[in-house]
Amino acid sequence: MSSPGAEGAARVGARVVLVTGASAGIGRACCDRLASSGWTVVGASRRGTAGEGWTGVVMDVDDDRSVAAGTEEVLAAHGRLDAVVACAGWGLAGAVEETPIAEAKAQLETNFWGAVRVVRAALPAMRRQGGGRVVLMSSIAGVVAIPFQAFYSASKFALEGYGEALAYEVAPFGVHVTLVEPGNFRTEFTGRRRTVAAPADGPYAAAQDRSIGVMVRDEERGAEPEVVARAVVRLLGARRPPRRVTVGRLYERTGPVAKRLLPFGAFQRAARGSLGV
Repeated sequence: MSSPGAEGAARVGARVVLVTGASAGIGRACCDRLASSGWTVVGASRRGTAGEGWTGVVMDVDDDRSVAAGTEEVLAAHGRLDAVVACAGWGLAGAVEETPIAEAKAQLETNFWGAVRVVRAALPAMRRQGGGRVVLMSSIAGVVAIPFQAFYSASKFALEGYGEALAYEVAPFGVHVTLVEPGNFRTEFTGRRRTVAAPADGPYAAAQDRSIGVMVRDEERGAEPEVVARAVVRLLGARRPPRRVTVGRLYERTGPVAKRLLPFGAFQRAARGSLGV
């Protein structure tokens, strides 16, 4: 486990949290905010990145052994694990018909199965302790599907169902599960999105370009990831954390509510423009 110095040392009596996806974006913002709020923070990433006031551990959430080894390292160093914040993920764009199955599987491998691996590794320690917190970084795209990002949405829809079922199973052991659903935020996520190129004369090219263009614009105009990090700190400190919380611009946060309340046809008509289709 790498260390940034004295400020990264475990605080006596402090609660310990493992944050995945810690090298950038929302994951890194969560590490910074939790550390400044008094948590002992271990940030997990492929490079084992550390930050101001928190240590890093090497962990590839796509790999069973890496997740097990990284979690064991945290427990060996600190003797407990009070919370997991699963932020690791990336984006895949492209038409469903034209996206290679291997790419689609890779998207689910990190965004969904990566979170599952980390939670499975953490739960035995939480049960032994008599409690813990699990925060799963979902997305508004896990409630309102995004055209030309179908497999990203699928990974987050899967996380929503998994998290809800998990919450029932672990509640008797004092473990609370919350799904955080961010809207558009200004992070490295946008530049790192993988896009399946549509043939210039293909049937989806114009619509794909338009839809992805709208998404990129909205992300670049989005709020700072610190907003999500503050929400995570509040959740981990709450006596009775909610099952779900949306974070982002007000118009984005109304989408999931509108989907539940409006007739489907009316919702679809209202959503088309904002989704670029």
